[in-house]
Amino acid sequence: MSKKNLNNIIESALKVNEGVEQPSSINQAAVSRLKKKKQGILSVNEYVDGILIGNRTILSKAITLIESSLIEHHKLAQRIIEKCIPHSGNSIRIGITGVPGVGKSTFIESFGKYLTSKGRKLAVLAIDPSSEKSKGSILGDKTRMEELSVDPNAFIRPSPSAGTLGGVARKTRETIILCEAAGFDTIFIETVGVGQSETVVSSMVDFFLLLMLAGAGDELQGIKRGIMEMADAIVINKADGDNVMRAKMARIEYQNALHLFPPTTSGWVPVSEICSSKTKEGIDKIWEIINDYINLTLNSGYFKTKRLEQAKYRMYESINEQLQEEFYQNEHVSKLILEIETNLLCQKISAYAAAQKLMDAYHQQKEKTEK
Repeated sequence: MSKKNLNNIIESALKVNEGVEQPSSINQAAVSRLKKKKQGILSVNEYVDGILIGNRTILSKAITLIESSLIEHHKLAQRIIEKCIPHSGNSIRIGITGVPGVGKSTFIESFGKYLTSKGRKLAVLAIDPSSEKSKGSILGDKTRMEELSVDPNAFIRPSPSAGTLGGVARKTRETIILCEAAGFDTIFIETVGVGQSETVVSSMVDFFLLLMLAGAGDELQGIKRGIMEMADAIVINKADGDNVMRAKMARIEYQNALHLFPPTTSGWVPVSEICSSKTKEGIDKIWEIINDYINLTLNSGYFKTKRLEQAKYRMYESINEQLQEEFYQNEHVSKLILEIETNLLCQKISAYAAAQKLMDAYHQQKEKTEK
């Protein structure tokens, strides 16, 4: 074979014939959808419209914006809240707390199912400032409320898993507004344990319910007087089986103790009652007590006055939170704070002088920015 024929064969073998153009292996439409999904942000009106028609998915997304630490999410959430405020306020807000092991989750499910069976729409919000350490404690509660979590007239929302008590409280208050705008006429605000969070919860609810146990030693031990003073009703749970008699005795003890407290500004006389979340015995009486309280305070004007006082409290609380956040985010303060703290711990400077130095640094930075 001649060299020329060999070259022709090689050239023919290496030649790529034009074929049918193959489609791209990347689905551009899918990419576009994924980008939109990743962004996940709707317009303010889309959020508000979805909330007002009771769309649970959009409500949950809006609450996620409230819980977000991103500034742009916070700003968007505030615009949503502002548009929802005119549609809020038409609910009964009930705070529920209790000592560990009192059966709070079971009680909330039993009481919640009773209310939804009466045609009410219930939102259960949890406030847990310690959840960053305990992890999953609230989500555990949600999984225990098996019936309520699938009830079409109920909505359960765990609290943020991080943040200070004040931050969690603010987010809970804002979540209440969205839930009310979504048509929920009964709001449960659950706290974990008995402590400082109860004071915060009492500042955002209409009725405060304290759950207790009978037969756990001295009935008035292990609970702060201040929390009992905040309670509009004390309910002794697990009043079933052999525990019924002990529960009745505990009820009398608590009722006597409640009479020793000063009269309430609402004119309401706090009561004690027994119930069994297991057998549902006494659950209807608790709803009667709450209704009696609401009717009394509505007729006296205290209900509206309390709501207005709570709004004023929220305003001042928000100012304090924003000032604190602005102070610690200040560039001069963040650079100086470790040095000042070290000098304080080495006793080279007093606490007052340390605070004054940081305040001076904060004001100097603000003056430069304003110029």
